[in-house]
Amino acid sequence: MSDFFDQKMVVGNAEWCAFPSLNIPAIKARVDSGAKTSSLHAINIQTFQRSGQTWATFDVHPIQESRKVVVSCEAEVIDQRVIKSSSGDRERRYVIRVPMQLGDRTWDVELTLTDRDSMGFRMLLGREAMNGRLLVDPQISCMFGDRLQESLADLYQTPEIREGGLKIGVLASNPELYSNRRIIEAGEARGHEMQFLNVRHCYMKLDATTPEIHYRGGRILNDLDAVIPRIRPSMTFYACTLLRQFESLGIFCLNDSVAIAQSRDKLRSLQLLLEHGLAIPTTGFANSPLDTTDLINMVGGAPLIVKLLEGTQGKGVVLAETKKAAESVINAFKSLNANILVQEFIKEASGKDLRCFVIDGKVVASIQRVAAPGEFRANIHQGGRAELVKVTAEEKRIAIKAAKAMNLKVAGVDLIRSNSGPLLLEVNSSPGLQGIETATNEDIASRMITAVEKRLQHK
Repeated sequence: MSDFFDQKMVVGNAEWCAFPSLNIPAIKARVDSGAKTSSLHAINIQTFQRSGQTWATFDVHPIQESRKVVVSCEAEVIDQRVIKSSSGDRERRYVIRVPMQLGDRTWDVELTLTDRDSMGFRMLLGREAMNGRLLVDPQISCMFGDRLQESLADLYQTPEIREGGLKIGVLASNPELYSNRRIIEAGEARGHEMQFLNVRHCYMKLDATTPEIHYRGGRILNDLDAVIPRIRPSMTFYACTLLRQFESLGIFCLNDSVAIAQSRDKLRSLQLLLEHGLAIPTTGFANSPLDTTDLINMVGGAPLIVKLLEGTQGKGVVLAETKKAAESVINAFKSLNANILVQEFIKEASGKDLRCFVIDGKVVASIQRVAAPGEFRANIHQGGRAELVKVTAEEKRIAIKAAKAMNLKVAGVDLIRSNSGPLLLEVNSSPGLQGIETATNEDIASRMITAVEKRLQHK
């Protein structure tokens, strides 16, 4: 029995591995004996034929929470498998077999290729790769040494910030949010000095001669070249006051305060869209109405959608399938003294909508969002999934016109396909990047940085 254990290496819950044949000298793996297969973060996967065999090219971001470093890889495909994730989703993945170095040992492992950008680790080491070789001690990590950022920079020759770059602030609330991390990484990769600015940590000095914006600790932000706002709805009022101060100092804001404020006012945004000749589902608006029946009838009766004006990401949105249900929901919202939107239900959309991402008057990516089973809301935050879709020239035209109507340089425009043609649902001034980048493999964050560079004529 002692010989059996002597032959095995003890590893922790996370270890640094290397894949020489993929030109990956270091990648941190989550060691998980509960997972059967191992997986490697991979994007831009393309297959080709070589000597009658299927091979794949793919890109890997080997450093956690960073897209600065990209390693282009190729390997022979040995299989395709349907893998069920911990969340229950099924995905068909390519499988490769390559040598892996761990400590002083090397052996071949099978890896499935998938986008792990939203995961904590860019690699997962499963039990098939461990069998007969490793023992796991879950209380420790990095048995064979940790990697400091400096050593990773040397290994991957991480680009430093070049002189002459812009100073760009990302005004948001959560530095760990995928979209915020991606924008900062994209800016740094292009040589700019990126600063995360927590909305709550900013405050301002109103003065006729020396107006200022300060950050926690007293740092003055007047020397920024640009600000990219990523504002959660609950912080709209305060964040817009900050943006107005930045604008008064001559600092470029990728979306300005007026445009954001308009987009967050659901009723005003729908009115603006209609003023610009854009079609929306028939909508009623009231504040705790007494004439509930008339409000229901004005949008064509049940089924219909009832929304709280202040709702976001699908919250405060209810489908009432019958008149009685609609009356119950509206009466419940009345007790909150709430502003209510009542909207016709587009049954033929079958729980699907389109998200067009518009930057500087151009649709740069589009996805179809599909509602989870038993759900009518297609929002990703409500369990919906994103998939590739080809939007029509008319849908692109409508999305661009909607962003222009709202005066937004960056917008997520949501449309629905109805029997009478495309209808606009909403224009979002801080659209999320994760769903659309994952589904399309488009680098949306870099396009946002390019829009800043273009406006400031930076080369």
